[in-house]
Amino acid sequence: MFLSEEPMALSRLAQEFAAEVAQHDWSDAPYRADRAGHQNADDRPGRTAPQLTPEQTDVVRENVMWVAAQVLGFSDPNFPLYEFAEACGVSTITRSGRKDGGIEAGIRKRSDGSYQHPGVRE
Repeated sequence: MFLSEEPMALSRLAQEFAAEVAQHDWSDAPYRADRAGHQNADDRPGRTAPQLTPEQTDVVRENVMWVAAQVLGFSDPNFPLYEFAEACGVSTITRSGRKDGGIEAGIRKRSDGSYQHPGVRE
């Protein structure tokens, strides 16, 4: 994970979003709707659905992180995106150990660097 030089504390709301994203079992996300906090290990026999690979599961988690981050970043001009991604369980470093610019690229921003309005493609 990426450790920023000046760590910023996530807001209470961002911490709660991140905790929910991180603890949810996303491995069957395309195949069934689950309650918040779903864990496949808690399923009763016969309730299982097809499973994504670990890599596919990570992609779903990253997309969920971006959706939540878009709203949080719009609401908070000091929103620490990389810290939030890490708290969601999303890797923020590349294989070579550098800060992953793809994290930032997943956010819709205006030319001035501010977050675009949620639900609107500007």
